[in-house]
Amino acid sequence: MSRIGRLPIDIPAGVTVTVTGSDVAVKGPKGELSLTVARPIEVKVEENQVLVTRPDDERESRSLHGLTRTLIANNIIGVTQGYTKGLEVVGTGYRVAQRGSSVEFALGFSHPVLVDPPAGITFTVEGNNRLTVSGIDKQAVGEAAANIRKIRKPEPYKGKGVRYAGEVVRRKAGKAGK
Repeated sequence: MSRIGRLPIDIPAGVTVTVTGSDVAVKGPKGELSLTVARPIEVKVEENQVLVTRPDDERESRSLHGLTRTLIANNIIGVTQGYTKGLEVVGTGYRVAQRGSSVEFALGFSHPVLVDPPAGITFTVEGNNRLTVSGIDKQAVGEAAANIRKIRKPEPYKGKGVRYAGEVVRRKAGKAGK
């Protein structure tokens, strides 16, 4: 039995979980998320808990069991607390500025880079080198942060670029002078 999949998910106050066939809808104070559950997995709501079960011990069923439970738990956390991902802009002359709901990056290119937030994602800028990506969908928040980081990844010689908050960049020695 899956150690993660067999754990029940507690439904906090103010959150409603509705199961319609293979669709699971989670509604909470921050918004609403939905998930389509893969074929052999079954989801039931009983006594303020969500139970995820699998019918057999086939390889596909086992792999989807814990995944489905985790996705539903992430949706419940998302509609109650939300998710955030921090980014830092490191480098001389590198900065980020808020432009309405979008953000503008100066990353050493000949032009500023303007990034619009995807649906359900908000950008907040603190200072001129910190950016927070927030939203209720964990996957969308992570993808938006990864796309911003992809604009200018931290390079290994000086560490300049866009990095996640708390990310450790491995540095290289560079050329040895004579």
